[in-house]
Amino acid sequence: MVQYQWSPNYQQQPQFAFPPQHQQQQQQQQQQNIPPQVTIPSGRPPAGAFREESYIENILRLNRGKVGTFHFSFESAMEAGTNVKAVTGMVEAAGRDHVILSEQSTGKRFLFPMIYFDYAEFNEELNYFPQRP
Repeated sequence: MVQYQWSPNYQQQPQFAFPPQHQQQQQQQQQQNIPPQVTIPSGRPPAGAFREESYIENILRLNRGKVGTFHFSFESAMEAGTNVKAVTGMVEAAGRDHVILSEQSTGKRFLFPMIYFDYAEFNEELNYFPQRP
């Protein structure tokens, strides 16, 4: 997110050619020391708009606490045959680029980057986004 700060002493020269009335409005704002109006998006879709976000991290978040087997593979390994890992446990949290798993048998917690995630297996129905016809 970009934060905008206004300084009454800072005057930026226009980098593009604007229509004359826009230039005039900009000059009036600078002369009156009025901060420019900035519209900052709220991050929420407009009312009534439906937008499915079926990214893996969102699906994992919808199924927090469910037990599954999560498969990961790595580009390189320290020892031969150790470039894959399967964890049977539950999702504690998931972000854009990572997942935190709690292994069921040991209670050990893992933080895996999503770039290594291959797939997951569950023995129960998963929560998913409402489907539209």
